Amino acid sequence: MIKTLIKSTRISWAAKNVNMYLLVLTYAYFADAFISNPLEILEGLILVSALWGALYSLNDLTDIDEDMKDSMKQSRPFIQEHVEKKWIVAFCSVIIGAVFVVSILTLPLAFTVIVLLMFLNQVLYTVPPIRLKDTVLAPFFSTATNSVLRMASCAVLLGSIAIVPWSVYLFMYVGSMGTYIMYKSKQKMASVLTAITGIILLYAFINGDMNLIQFAVAVLPASFATLPLYLSLFTQKDKMFDIADVLYHQIAMIFFLICIFYILFFHSTPV
Repeated sequence: MIKTLIKSTRISWAAKNVNMYLLVLTYAYFADAFISNPLEILEGLILVSALWGALYSLNDLTDIDEDMKDSMKQSRPFIQEHVEKKWIVAFCSVIIGAVFVVSILTLPLAFTVIVLLMFLNQVLYTVPPIRLKDTVLAPFFSTATNSVLRMASCAVLLGSIAIVPWSVYLFMYVGSMGTYIMYKSKQKMASVLTAITGIILLYAFINGDMNLIQFAVAVLPASFATLPLYLSLFTQKDKMFDIADVLYHQIAMIFFLICIFYILFFHSTPV
């Protein structure tokens, strides 16, 4: 049972948090900002990842009836091995409670507020009776909002949400929405959102809100992983999903972590 509960947290999906933290840290890097609290930033990353692990587990619990009907989701932990609802709820509650206690006691209040927004957003998204997942609002309250909140949680630990330009927040919001739409196999809407994301990215480059290095270290790897998702709209959906999972949740995450540790502990001033 313990193994199943741990598996339900989708540990490798922490790549999403690591990606957003790296993107924010590149802004501190190029602003020559001295990072006086690297351990706090790592703590924040760990807390956000722990929170999302519990939320993924909760999501699997609320989706179990639908997932059992989906051939692509037969490998989900709670389908492969039955775990009583009370133990899943207790497991999630302990992790979420611990995250908030540690956050309140050791990190700035702004960080705790953002973590609370993540929690509320995901609960409204996945838990009945509201369950925004089953409404047309789903793309707005899923990966899109959460990508922005992930970025903000790192930004406040660096001193200000504004360390990241608004155009970059918007880019990640629309781009993440597009990824969600691709996952849901809505071809036309995904193509439109991809075009809008490109326009916002072009604006960010022209306005100096993002440079090529930031694009390469923080956005390009995720884009490579998004390509199989886009191709899944047209061919070999299961295979493309598997490729995207390995590229982003494993290979890219290792790259992201190396960059984060360099910026936090080995970087002094960019040349």
